[in-house]
Amino acid sequence: MTLLDPLADAMSTIYNSEIVGKPEVVIAPASKLLEKVLQVMQSKGYIGEFERIDDGKSGRFRIQLMGRTNKCGVIKPRYPVRRDGFETFEKRFLPAYNYGILIVTTPQGVMTHQDAKTRGIGGRLLAFVY
Repeated sequence: MTLLDPLADAMSTIYNSEIVGKPEVVIAPASKLLEKVLQVMQSKGYIGEFERIDDGKSGRFRIQLMGRTNKCGVIKPRYPVRRDGFETFEKRFLPAYNYGILIVTTPQGVMTHQDAKTRGIGGRLLAFVY
């Protein structure tokens, strides 16, 4: 098995484990980008605590699931978005107004689309969660 997109694999693993109702999930390989995305999801209450496990290779994440994620996934291709262009992608990827988040990578770090709007910066879309 080849691993082409670790972020996409992690999001689909989280989604599948939420559907089945598992209390926690282990995701490998760990990366800095995945850690930042998990921090954003945790700050918005979609997942519980998570920890990085060093296994001598690339590492793993153990994530506590809370059953609050209805759907999550990555956005491919990673569209560039200007600071005033988030509304188009909100309509495309989120089910309703003010429901769910888009995760964006910006020059100031990984954040939600609401944070990017308030700061007045654009970036590239990574994922959606609702």
